[in-house]
Amino acid sequence: MPGKFDDGVAWGRLLSVHAAMMHKLEELLQTQYHISHGEFEVLLRLSWADGHRMRIRDLADASVLTRSGMSRLVDRLEKSGLVRSEAASEDARGAYAVLTPAGRERLDAAEDADIALVRREFLSLYSQDELDQMAGFWQRFLDHQK
Repeated sequence: MPGKFDDGVAWGRLLSVHAAMMHKLEELLQTQYHISHGEFEVLLRLSWADGHRMRIRDLADASVLTRSGMSRLVDRLEKSGLVRSEAASEDARGAYAVLTPAGRERLDAAEDADIALVRREFLSLYSQDELDQMAGFWQRFLDHQK
């Protein structure tokens, strides 16, 4: 008997691949670098940002976390010395997260291992043409969200 979402096989497999990769990355980052994947993502986004700082609400908007969840994550990173909070001069209620030198150092070490795991467990399974095609599919989705 056909299922309710038979045309959703690709979606289901994407969810499975994502879950498997997140488990592998989480284990690597927790055991070797003592940060969660969510914390790693925040450090990475801060490293890409101008001045290595972003508003906490913008970090939340770029993730699956709520603003309060992101605030708690940033608080944990601040207690670990990996980021510092900075009041937003343009908005008394807003705040920035700023990458510290210790945060940059932790990120640099973890990023190399993260990239190696992604290459070994995911990227190496596909040809460059297949990766380009996947990237195009995902970009089409992202463009549709605008």
